[in-house]
Amino acid sequence: MNSITPVILSGGSGTRLWPLSREAHPKQFLPVIGAHSLLQATALRLRGLSAQAPIVVANESHRFLVAEQLQAIGVPAGALLLEPVGRNTAPAIAAAAFQALSADAEAVLLVMPSDHAITDVEGFQAAVVQALPAAEGGAVVTFGIVPEAPETGFGYIKAKAGEGVRGIERFVEKPDIATAEAYVASGDYFWNSGMFLFKARVYLDELAKTHPLMVELAETAVAKAQRDADFIRLDKDAFSAMASDSIDYAVMEKTRAGFVLPIRVGWSDVGSWQALWQVAEQDGDGNAHHGDVLALDCRNTLAMGEKRLLALLGLDDIVVVDTDDAVLVAHKDRVQEVKDIVARLKAEQRPQATWHRKVFRPWGNYDSVDAGARFQVKRIVVKPGAALSLQMHHHRAEHWIVVSGTARVTCDDKVFMLSENQSTYIPLGSVHRLENPGNIPLELIEVQSGGYLGEDDIVRFEDVYGRSPDTQSP
Repeated sequence: MNSITPVILSGGSGTRLWPLSREAHPKQFLPVIGAHSLLQATALRLRGLSAQAPIVVANESHRFLVAEQLQAIGVPAGALLLEPVGRNTAPAIAAAAFQALSADAEAVLLVMPSDHAITDVEGFQAAVVQALPAAEGGAVVTFGIVPEAPETGFGYIKAKAGEGVRGIERFVEKPDIATAEAYVASGDYFWNSGMFLFKARVYLDELAKTHPLMVELAETAVAKAQRDADFIRLDKDAFSAMASDSIDYAVMEKTRAGFVLPIRVGWSDVGSWQALWQVAEQDGDGNAHHGDVLALDCRNTLAMGEKRLLALLGLDDIVVVDTDDAVLVAHKDRVQEVKDIVARLKAEQRPQATWHRKVFRPWGNYDSVDAGARFQVKRIVVKPGAALSLQMHHHRAEHWIVVSGTARVTCDDKVFMLSENQSTYIPLGSVHRLENPGNIPLELIEVQSGGYLGEDDIVRFEDVYGRSPDTQSP
């Protein structure tokens, strides 16, 4: 029996869980169910399986989030492949397949999205073990979820008659409610989970039958990849030249090697606030609340708050999500349309589509706590041993006040230390750097003043994280 090489796909943007999920910090990095993020829960799900360290395929802009979250749970990536652009699941898995084959010519891939939830981990692991012989024999196995309700938000798989791993008769698109009810009643249809088990070489061979150029470009993208610290940057020209396509369309709906294993493992794609409400812990009236929530005469509500008290009165089937810079109030029947709000925000170039008020960087984070004409106030946290880039601003000066910890400050030709309650002034145009030489987080308040305070007013001279001069690069 071969060892399994997990492939965790972490390229999604999670627009349906806005405002908690943002483009720069999507849902897979959020602890929406339990103490761990969805990404961390996916990686921890592998413990107990005979598996190699996972290959993670991620958006380049999320690289530090992925690495930090996996490090926090003691599950380092075997390889962290960075996509220069999004090209859907078929190219991502192809790149992962070539990466796996470079270490093991008989590699069996367990492909898992990073943003799904599974409550029965032991049941999931047992299903993988059950499907492994079929995958080793050349089958392309997908895991079908036994439907609990006539869900219209999922695609379905119709299985051939049989037990255990069985043939696939056809894939069907998201149905209307009447069709979904008929699917569930028949017992022959299963939700398409997006999880797969197959040999890397088999997948590439099946993909090559319909998309030979995609296979060729994926091989080139891996062969010409550049290593950057713990990251593998897939070749931009080759990867960008690939067509954007899902594994379902590119392989599963066309292959004769496709099989499905129906499973009941408490699975959810956490694809909407409605889906999150369904898997969240509820009280006797069907309310699922997180944070400081006071609800009177409410039923079947979902309320999530970060800091403020949320007071709900006389509400049924309502979702309320409160963040520092945006509040969502929606009926549960309309939450699939949250993506339309995000599209509107992007069209209007509003930052709430992409960024939280708290922005994470490889060195720590900053929180924009106040702003007005010609000033902005930030709370900055620098991790122990971390340093911001050596940089300069054309349009703003900065005042730094240390709240806790110790700061090493470079300002032009001076280098000096600041401790709690001490401060300094960084004049406009000065070359400067902030470092934390201590063993505890450095917290400080930064007051910016000037005619332009945009995040793109930066020139980087040195940066230990290999970022471009544009500070929007995380």
